Amino acid sequence: MSRNKDKYENSNPRRQQTFMSAEDVASGKKSNWQALEITGNVRNISPQLWQFDNLTSLYLNDNCLLRIPPDIGLLVCLRTLDISSNKLRSLPAELGELIQLRELLLNNNLLRVLPYELGKLFHLVILGLHGNPLGKDIMSIYNEPNGTSKLLTYMLDNLTVTATPPPQRPWIPLARPNRNRPACIFTVMCYNVLCDKYATRQMYGYCPSWALSWEYRKKAILDEIRHYSADIISLQEVETEQFHNFFKPELANDGFEGIFSPKSRAKTMGENERKYVDGCAIFFRTSKFTLLKEHLIEFNQLAMANSEGSDNMLNRVMPKDNIGLAALLKVKESAWDGLPADMAQAATYQSILVCTAHIHWDPEFCDVKLIQTMMLSNEIKTILDDAVLNLRPATATQNQSKPVDGSSQIPLLLCGDFNSLPDSGVIEFLSAGRVAMDHPDFKELGYKSCLQRISNNANATDANPNEFTHSFKLASAYSEDIMPYTNYTFDFKGIIDYIFYAKQAMVPLGLLGPVSAEWLREQKVVGCPHPHIPSDHFPLLVELELGYISTSTTPNGLVIGRR
Repeated sequence: MSRNKDKYENSNPRRQQTFMSAEDVASGKKSNWQALEITGNVRNISPQLWQFDNLTSLYLNDNCLLRIPPDIGLLVCLRTLDISSNKLRSLPAELGELIQLRELLLNNNLLRVLPYELGKLFHLVILGLHGNPLGKDIMSIYNEPNGTSKLLTYMLDNLTVTATPPPQRPWIPLARPNRNRPACIFTVMCYNVLCDKYATRQMYGYCPSWALSWEYRKKAILDEIRHYSADIISLQEVETEQFHNFFKPELANDGFEGIFSPKSRAKTMGENERKYVDGCAIFFRTSKFTLLKEHLIEFNQLAMANSEGSDNMLNRVMPKDNIGLAALLKVKESAWDGLPADMAQAATYQSILVCTAHIHWDPEFCDVKLIQTMMLSNEIKTILDDAVLNLRPATATQNQSKPVDGSSQIPLLLCGDFNSLPDSGVIEFLSAGRVAMDHPDFKELGYKSCLQRISNNANATDANPNEFTHSFKLASAYSEDIMPYTNYTFDFKGIIDYIFYAKQAMVPLGLLGPVSAEWLREQKVVGCPHPHIPSDHFPLLVELELGYISTSTTPNGLVIGRR
């Protein structure tokens, strides 16, 4: 069918069309088009159209279409869909699968109802509905200020959830307990619970409002914590009020004590505002552990104290109010398996340091993430050294003749949301014990002089001038092949949560496997939270065997450990 050039005049300024000339075609020039327009009183659409899954714009307006087939859901790259001015009486639910849509024009059809699946189009900015005999309930919402967003929320909130709950995450055994020595076997959980003020429709538009509400999510989070029944629970993004009024009393009923600290900004706020500030919490089962001392690590204060020689330390690191929280726990005598009676007294001195942290989130501040982690390791070193001096017998303290290394005598368990991928400088530093001074994550911003002081404090015996180091011997309980992501949202899926353990003192016996990838795919879960998953993070759970350290005192008063 021939058409004169006037038929191609562009009446929509948002459309950009380029037509190849006869010379272009003759020369063999290839077209790479992503938009398609079909007009001219078309009544039926060829099934071949649904094979063009590269399309980002499809214009089917001004035709005589009576229906749109469900196959339109195959065009997953569509950002613009114009099917206005047809004779459509209904729409397929599969339109809700086109989650990349920014513009959906349905004007001037015969639509009386809309499928609630349209509520899944959380990227939609422009929705055209005028000229349809739609019900008053729909149009009254649509005609309100910000009506498109409100209508999408209404439709998603009223969409029946058909997804089945995910299958139980598998338990992955790694090793058998060593029955030839006394040991304490315990489990540890690390979980970012997503605090209420961050759980907004703007951030998680794919999740119904009712499933984002804290009243709904907190019950599911608590059920999850109770289901896995860890002995040590490390939580991030816990609101101050929720710690005191929800988590603490609920977990106390299960035999736990807990410590908590909000982010540093809470100090500058009034009481009403302070209760909504989130922070970190550590809970421990009282039948196995006793709290000896707790420690708050404030990165903004440390940045200020170590800012000499670096303006970026003041301008980039210091304003971020992230924190770390540490609990020095004594392992109770009753928690040891196979402990002879004559060793029970020495068991009084067996302790571990549990630390949790929530590192800054912004990918543009990878330097801040790495520096916060370095400051954390330095503070942990100081905490452990002080703990060894305070826990050892008085005669040993009096005879102390050289610096102690607390990290070699009190095992470290480090959990948290480090907001850093496995190939980052943060994880390289924690896993390898060192990171190059010219690592790209420092962004060449001149931190060297102030960080050398921190690094030297962290490991005074290391003299390599080209690296920052720490003295801990840490291993990550999880690996990428086991857990491909710990944070699962529409815009980001990756590993940013970790459990590190002192590999010279602890052995992982097993861990909790990933959420079923098959379930996520089959149920078309584009991101979390989800009605069946209460946070955008998945909890980590590891069973660890802590080997008993027998102690003896040398002539100079030093305590020597033998596992």
